[in-house]
Amino acid sequence: QIQLVESGGGLVQAGGSLRLSCAGAGRSFPSLSMGWFRQAPGKEREFVAAINWSGRTYYHDSVNGRFTASRENAKVTAYLQMNSLEPEDTAIYYCAASRLSGLGLTAEGEYLYWGQGTQVTVSS
Repeated sequence: QIQLVESGGGLVQAGGSLRLSCAGAGRSFPSLSMGWFRQAPGKEREFVAAINWSGRTYYHDSVNGRFTASRENAKVTAYLQMNSLEPEDTAIYYCAASRLSGLGLTAEGEYLYWGQGTQVTVSS
């Protein structure tokens, strides 16, 4: 069983930055692929970014160049650095873990474990 806990959300002005953390628990964390998703009010949850076990990353076009996914396996933690935030980035952000090893894991069904979510609000 993998437990994930997100932190780092908050209120920021447009153009600002936030770094989300996803703390995991479990020996298998280094071998897991990690994903970040978000759900805005009234919208379905959508893929944001993914990072595989070797550190390779993949991003949704809307955040590519602004967001950076990373991980520190020794700390059993994944991160999402979000720069140049826009009001459209306002959402609840979730981290998720997958036992699949592929890079482009963009579907919710590919992830087994989910965190509780953290709110990110970007004011204009």
